[in-house]
Amino acid sequence: MAPYFLRNFIPKKDPAADRQRPLYRALLDITWIQWSMVFSGWLAWTCDAMDFFSVSLAIPILSKPPPVGFGRPTATLTNAITLTLLFRPVGAILFGFASDRFGRKWPLIWNLLLCCVLQIGSSFCNTYQQFLAARSLFGIAMGGIWGLAIATALENVPVDARGFLSGVLQEGYAVGYLLAAVVNLTVVAHNVHSWRTLFWVAAGITFFAACVRVFLPESEVFLRAREDRRAQQTQGASPASKTRVFLRETKSMLKAHWKLCIYAVLLMTGFNFLSHGSQDLYPTYLQDNKRLSSNLATKATIIGNCGAVVGGALAGAMSQLFGRRLTIVIFCCIVGAFIPLWILPSGFGALAAGAFCIQIGVQGAWGVIPIFLNELSPPAFRATFPGVAYQVGNMVSSSSARIEAVGGENLRTTVGGKDVPDYAKVQGILIGVVAAFIVIVVILGPENHGSHFEKHRVAFEEGGGQDDAYVEDEPGSPSPAGSVRDVHEKEAPSTV
Repeated sequence: MAPYFLRNFIPKKDPAADRQRPLYRALLDITWIQWSMVFSGWLAWTCDAMDFFSVSLAIPILSKPPPVGFGRPTATLTNAITLTLLFRPVGAILFGFASDRFGRKWPLIWNLLLCCVLQIGSSFCNTYQQFLAARSLFGIAMGGIWGLAIATALENVPVDARGFLSGVLQEGYAVGYLLAAVVNLTVVAHNVHSWRTLFWVAAGITFFAACVRVFLPESEVFLRAREDRRAQQTQGASPASKTRVFLRETKSMLKAHWKLCIYAVLLMTGFNFLSHGSQDLYPTYLQDNKRLSSNLATKATIIGNCGAVVGGALAGAMSQLFGRRLTIVIFCCIVGAFIPLWILPSGFGALAAGAFCIQIGVQGAWGVIPIFLNELSPPAFRATFPGVAYQVGNMVSSSSARIEAVGGENLRTTVGGKDVPDYAKVQGILIGVVAAFIVIVVILGPENHGSHFEKHRVAFEEGGGQDDAYVEDEPGSPSPAGSVRDVHEKEAPSTV
């Protein structure tokens, strides 16, 4: 008999589950409040990406002598990107635990406001050392956004719409990069404040995202938990301290799921190398290796991110039908197939086509990650577990831009009679190896397709740290016991 991880590669169909409805029916059933939650999560993640990629797009200007830039080479300036990524796990832990303990709303609002303040602070730095310090602090703020935004959106929509919406939500990352590139192309080049203008625009949009969340209610999961607690107190019961229960359930979760934590970090390390390796130095690669102007390099970046949006939505919808892992493997194969088109041409048209196709693969695989990690996660810790796994993977891959920069300095090539770093070869090798690594890790891993995590107790309720701590269903609602996760667990234990 085939190993369990292969027999579980394509999820079993459950005719009784509501996810069997056509996608358009599931989307039509989403209320305006639920759509608003999805938009709020998407916008928060879009702002996060725009704030981050402001540095990547500004590197060619930052390398110029003062007062325009800091007068440092590309390899040195990438330390700002590395430090941001290194400090992101701190924010994921702090804001993730705050969200699982206190609710989704206010931790995300304060997180966005902190990002706004630090983005503005970065823009007023006058020295390289000040800039590094500001971007390090920004990494802490940035680290919390993804886990909170994704948990807020996905737990408030129907199970059968989560695959498609996962892809849409994740491509807030591509849209953020796209917005930053558009501002860089249309505003920065014509503004006396140069790169600082990009940071100000990004901070303004982040502030708007915080305002949007202020006017939306708390997540239904936490409203239900608070109502249950009030009901217990009304009946004369004295529930234990929520913080004491939260700490106890956190300890129980870590004891039961430490192997799953290691697997998730390995998975997200590969994914973060894939995204940052294909994007962080891409504008620099086009200008140094392909001799494109800053204007054309930005246009190619915009076209690539259009491919990312298409890939994310397509892969998310496919994952609802064919499973999360199989979809990821398919899109990683697309990445490998288009590496030559990404690095070999020299003309703008072919390079832009390569960027479009490679980002369909990269961000298509990424589009499955929000729902994949939320389904794998201990249900009561869906802000902390996915967010920390994501950001620890980011920390491990934080040197990707520097690896490419230093690798390019050591692998040289001649372009137009000029000796330049061979970023094309370095990026092609890195992305090919990383895509193969992801395929192996995903094939060997578990999948909890169709989990009803919205029916689980939250982390400050007794038993919240246990996987089977579901609340009583309302009459007529689908039972968590009918989810694919439970069917699989009865058949065989998880591989992690």
